[in-house]
Amino acid sequence: MIRFECDYLEGAHPEILKRLTETNFEQTIGYGCDDHCKNAAELIKKACNSPDSDVHFLVGGTQTNTTVICAILRPHQGVISADTGHINVHESGAIESTGHKVLSLPCTDGKLTAKAVEECLTSHANDLNREHMVQPGMVYISYPTECGTLYSKQELTDIYSVCKSNGVPLYIDGARMGYGLASDGCDMTLADISANCDIFYIGGTKAGALFGEALVINNDDLKKDFRYFIKQKGGLLAKGRLLGIQFEVLFENGLYFEISKHAISCARRIHDIFADCGYEFLSDSKTNQQFPIIPDSELETLSKEFTYDYWCSVGNGRSAVRFCSSWATTEENLNALEKAVKSL
Repeated sequence: MIRFECDYLEGAHPEILKRLTETNFEQTIGYGCDDHCKNAAELIKKACNSPDSDVHFLVGGTQTNTTVICAILRPHQGVISADTGHINVHESGAIESTGHKVLSLPCTDGKLTAKAVEECLTSHANDLNREHMVQPGMVYISYPTECGTLYSKQELTDIYSVCKSNGVPLYIDGARMGYGLASDGCDMTLADISANCDIFYIGGTKAGALFGEALVINNDDLKKDFRYFIKQKGGLLAKGRLLGIQFEVLFENGLYFEISKHAISCARRIHDIFADCGYEFLSDSKTNQQFPIIPDSELETLSKEFTYDYWCSVGNGRSAVRFCSSWATTEENLNALEKAVKSL
């Protein structure tokens, strides 16, 4: 069985495994206070062109989202998200479990707009009964989105401008950040993203690491006591150097961006495999997630050899499914997929 349903199906990049083995018997202080974590933080700040940012390493995406959102919001506040946002549909109510509501807004292709965010914030502020409702306290977006789409630099700048003028932080979920930055549709650098939000994370789990995410805090008001929140929410790894070492390897020589480009190259191949055979797509994804629309009868045939993520029914006996490439996708598996699709 060849698996395409997600982008964390393999272990870790060989260079990471090599470094973990080489440093296995080092003795270091725990909880991310070691020299590897400090060095990795400096490498990330340099890549972000944000020397005054704080960098923290957490064990996974859900822990990161929950920790950040819980730390920012006051008890009466909620977080604005696209209705397709990961925190709204794929985290088992993790945000709600902390006592905060996800304020989901209808969106197109997974993207919030500055206008929609402005209207949500203004509507609440102008409501005479606002004290009886959850107050929007921050904005959450992901880059790329759950639908594989990308915000342009202008779109991100506009959203951040609305957030700043209304006094609410903007948080970016970057679980697939590398794949977004490597995409042909991206007009931003990592430094541009860092300059246009209050806090964001760079995903490692989906981009070559065994596990782990690097959280970057730009807003000074959000930095104080943040490690207390990480500990309380279960995101602080005792053997923290395991995270630092991985991000050292990913960022010291540009490996993070190199392997992300590989995933995008493979995603273009997946797109072309289906497009050349006449299949339509649910969205115009330029990232490592591709969403071909396939007759259900053909999906049954494909599923004998390949796994994919079922997305939604589009009617008339057809469904949209997700095929993901990753840093580890092989030419052999792509060739097998091409042969199978052509034979349908």
